[in-house]
Amino acid sequence: MNEQEQNTEGTSVDSISAAQADLRKGYADGSLGVLVSGTVWMTAALVALSVTSQIAVWTLFFGGMLIHPLGLLLAKLIGVPASHSPKNTLGKLALEGTIFMLMCIPLALLLSLQNHAWFFQGMLLIIGGRYLTFTTLYGIKTYWILGGLLGAASFMLFVLKASPAISALSGSIIEIGFGIYLFLSYRKTK
Repeated sequence: MNEQEQNTEGTSVDSISAAQADLRKGYADGSLGVLVSGTVWMTAALVALSVTSQIAVWTLFFGGMLIHPLGLLLAKLIGVPASHSPKNTLGKLALEGTIFMLMCIPLALLLSLQNHAWFFQGMLLIIGGRYLTFTTLYGIKTYWILGGLLGAASFMLFVLKASPAISALSGSIIEIGFGIYLFLSYRKTK
């Protein structure tokens, strides 16, 4: 078999690997976005503890809008390109996954009308599902574990009737832990 093996759809296996490598290089394996997201979750947890759970819902909602721009800013500050090749076909999958995630957020907001904790638990499911696609985007299987763990945490928190603060704190701890791991792994391969 030659190096440019074709899959059943005619796409070069090497081109997928190259696209994943381009994304890994451009975004530090996605680690910075995970770290920023975990920080936003931590902020929401602190707001739930010290202010109100309703304001914590809006903290995560509006703070979530800042995750991507803050992740890009952090990347630039530490010397990561914060971009990928315009010819990278996986860039479209990243955009499509983001749009799907955004389309699901109103469901979590509707859950918050019944119980504020359900907003955070719903968001854990939504974001966990989003991270599953990062395995394909970056070619890093750790994202399956991250997505699965966020989903499992969501169900466990729901069954235990966890508070909004504990639900948000759980998301934060998981994301910050994985963000650190992913960043350290990125630094090793750099």
